[in-house]
Amino acid sequence: MFRRCCRRLCAVERAVEEFDAVVIGGGPAGLATAIRLKQLANGREDFRVALVEKGSEIGAHTLSGACIETHALDELLPGWKEMDHPIKQHVVSDEFHFLTEKSHYKSPWLPPLIHNEHNYIVSLGAVCKFLGERAAEAGVEIFPGFAAAAPVISDDGKTLEGVQLHDMGINKKGVKTEQYEPGMIFKAKQTIFAEGSRGSCTKKLERHFKLRGPNNFQTYALGIKEVWEVPKEKHLPGHIIHTAGWPLTAPGHENTYGGSFLYHFGDGLISTGFVTGLDYSNPYIRPYMEMQKWKTHPFIAEMFKGGKPLYYGARTLVEGGYTSIPKLHFPGGVLVGDCAGFLNMPKIKGTHTAMKSGMLAAESLYEHVFTKENVAGVDCKQYYDAFRGSWLHDELYQVRNCRQAFTKNFYFGCAYTGLTATILKGREPWTWHHHKPDHECLKPAAESKEIEYPKPDNVLTFDLLTNHSRSGTAHNADQPSHLKILNYEQAHTVNLNVYAGPEGRYCPAQVYEFVDNGKGGKKLVTNPQNCLHCKACDIKDPRQNINWNTPEGSGGPNYNASM
Repeated sequence: MFRRCCRRLCAVERAVEEFDAVVIGGGPAGLATAIRLKQLANGREDFRVALVEKGSEIGAHTLSGACIETHALDELLPGWKEMDHPIKQHVVSDEFHFLTEKSHYKSPWLPPLIHNEHNYIVSLGAVCKFLGERAAEAGVEIFPGFAAAAPVISDDGKTLEGVQLHDMGINKKGVKTEQYEPGMIFKAKQTIFAEGSRGSCTKKLERHFKLRGPNNFQTYALGIKEVWEVPKEKHLPGHIIHTAGWPLTAPGHENTYGGSFLYHFGDGLISTGFVTGLDYSNPYIRPYMEMQKWKTHPFIAEMFKGGKPLYYGARTLVEGGYTSIPKLHFPGGVLVGDCAGFLNMPKIKGTHTAMKSGMLAAESLYEHVFTKENVAGVDCKQYYDAFRGSWLHDELYQVRNCRQAFTKNFYFGCAYTGLTATILKGREPWTWHHHKPDHECLKPAAESKEIEYPKPDNVLTFDLLTNHSRSGTAHNADQPSHLKILNYEQAHTVNLNVYAGPEGRYCPAQVYEFVDNGKGGKKLVTNPQNCLHCKACDIKDPRQNINWNTPEGSGGPNYNASM
């Protein structure tokens, strides 16, 4: 049903499409939500569910390791193993190694939390494509290539009414071109936000509906990923290695949290990545180069010998766990998946938890909104009750203190996580809060040690833009920048003068550069067309001076089905 509207205080006439439910985001959480809603509707043709995905297709913006549990998938699609699916590679062996600069030590014991027996190594993008096909078969109306620009709030400010999609055809000067199309408004009785880490609409909703209280902030990590093709003799299908230690134990890192993974899968492929906690304190740290440096370790380099890199990507991870989960519901909508923080950090997994959160939301909404009241703007408090009564709550509550333990000390964190996994199992009578938001953790450059990184050899290690070319990233170049620098003067007086320009180091896409201004100083230049949509800049900027927004739909990375 289309109609035209001219909203108060808005001179743009926008088309409006009305649905029962609109899901924002085509990752595991959003797809599970949409599928479960249509399952519960049991063939009702009048029950409309839309799913909006900013990537060019389902899976284009999806990036993960990924080694997944299928617990939630088994519940959502009990017969999935009989379908044509991409979940093929069983885990057959697991190792954990601690690295020093030249040596490595294999752990003789693995905590139960990181045992991967019965799990699968997959491309999460391929899994999402599979789920997208199931959603379409169920009757979900899928809109790939459309970005949700902003929540639509009622005139009295009390209720979410839906979302406005991104305008198209505005050039970089902000002028409407001949191709201009105003973004539609998708209205819904309930809008489910599954935007992933640091969702731009979710940020606005958190502020408007006061979804976070004191000490309820999220903490993040930045994951850099490469997929390599290696010689047959070096490929061990189903083999997993995780590492911790060097290079994050090298001088200058000051208890920086992080680690790596190597997953053997597919036809001679290794999915490998390096994760750096964004609560690091040294502004000279470069997460991208930490991975390049890690690959030079003798133990790691040998695994890639004779191989070649195929794909590259980066994303942020929500690591705060149970204590960082915000209020999940508000009048007219709910939060699911990573934008709500449902990742199990010690287990190094979030797909099954994201999917389960979406299923719980769908079941709560269908029973208490669409079956009973069936009106717009309901605050579905039953969703939180369902979460509290689920295995998802129990799983996250058990490990609620683990990430905080690593902040105290790496070795203490390892010991505490092992104790929690084997003995305490969440029964400790205390709950620790995170020490401070990631953007408050940087020390001035004058108090920090510069870190040396290896010069790329273009065989094992690569400069950033060479690797970036393997991400498939593309944006319409003639559009306003989706990266809003709120105060350019502050970018120089604070970021450059105090912190030595950290945005040029933490960004894994070379979006930010301080270049010669021709007057003996430096000026900040941005390259938004490079953006991988990881949102590290929005998270880590020391004065929160960068605001990440969605660009035009279909822009960003186009990750290969093997990523």
